[in-house]
Amino acid sequence: MNEIKCPKCHEVFKVDQAGYADILKQVRDHQFEEELRNRLDLAEKDKQSAVLLAQSEIKNKLQLDIADKEKEILALKAQGEKHLAEQLAAKDQALLTLKAKIENADNEKQLLIAQAVQSATKERDDLANQIKLMQAEKLLLEKSLHEKFATELKAKDDIIRMKDDEIALRKDMKMKLSTKMIGETLEQHCETEFNKIRATAFPKAYFEKDNDARTGSKGDFIYREVDAYGNEIISIMFEMKNEGDETVTKKRNEDFFKELDKDRKDKNCEYAILVTLLEADNELYNSGIVDVSHRYEKMYVIRPQFFIPMITILRNAALQSLQAKAELAQIRNQNIDITNFEENINAFKSAFAKNYDLASRQFKTAIDEIDKTMDHLQKVKDNLLSSVNNLRLANNKAEDLTIKKLTKGNPTMTAKFEELRNNPPIDSGE
Repeated sequence: MNEIKCPKCHEVFKVDQAGYADILKQVRDHQFEEELRNRLDLAEKDKQSAVLLAQSEIKNKLQLDIADKEKEILALKAQGEKHLAEQLAAKDQALLTLKAKIENADNEKQLLIAQAVQSATKERDDLANQIKLMQAEKLLLEKSLHEKFATELKAKDDIIRMKDDEIALRKDMKMKLSTKMIGETLEQHCETEFNKIRATAFPKAYFEKDNDARTGSKGDFIYREVDAYGNEIISIMFEMKNEGDETVTKKRNEDFFKELDKDRKDKNCEYAILVTLLEADNELYNSGIVDVSHRYEKMYVIRPQFFIPMITILRNAALQSLQAKAELAQIRNQNIDITNFEENINAFKSAFAKNYDLASRQFKTAIDEIDKTMDHLQKVKDNLLSSVNNLRLANNKAEDLTIKKLTKGNPTMTAKFEELRNNPPIDSGE
């Protein structure tokens, strides 16, 4: 506990630590505020004095600065007007230059834009044309494939139909005919099929039975065709083979290859074709046209339904190669002509060389004779020139000869000439 004595009533109070601290704080706050207020008053007075002094100093300094600045302003104003005009002119010029650059940049930009647009337009048009072309090609390809598939499908259907017809025909033939008659009927069938279209498809073709057995064997039919100039287009030796189911000995197609090849060569035919109904269950021969040229040159085995198509195929191929053959023959003829021309040239060169050698010798002889003649003529010329010189001397002497010289030292002749001068002869008129 602390004791506090009142300064007015002198009464002593006891207060606890907290109350004592509070009273002490109040006393200190009051003293602090009073002292602070006094100091603030002094600081305010000092501040006002300093402010007044600073204001006075600043005012004086500002007046001096204003005076200096006014002088500088006047000087700068004079210079500034000139520089301003120059700067304005420079700025105007720069502005004009910048404007021209901007305009050029705009023009270049417009040109680049136009070029880019043109290039893009061209690329677009090219792409559009390519797309159109691709679409057209696609349509053509689709159409071609469709037509191709349709043609192949139709050909397959025709082959199937022809096979079915042939099977039905063979079954009917087997039931009705003997082995010999079957074979003969196949030949008649092929001949009939050919004659149906002979006038339209093969108007200039020869298709007849092979009746020439002088070589020991013969085929069934020979087909030949030549062009308008007599050049052979194609030739075919045909053999037709068939047998009935009741035949005891079954034959194979290859049993007839060797003899057919011999008949082809004996009759000078280009192709050999076996038209056969043998080996009816053989898938190889039932599949269509069979090429057996690996065993015998230019030989084929077909079923009867391929008889006309096979002739057409070989004939068309031969017609296509006919032009090549004609060109080859022409080239061969040209080679022969060139060879003959070279031989004629060589013969001419040889004869010309002989004639040239003979003419050269004769020419040299003539030159020698001319040289001899020229030597003789030179001698005659020299003699003539000598004679001319003598004649000139004689003429000069004759020109120099006068009556005076003739009568010199001859009184008699002098007297005679003097007399003739004085008494010239009288002309009698005769």
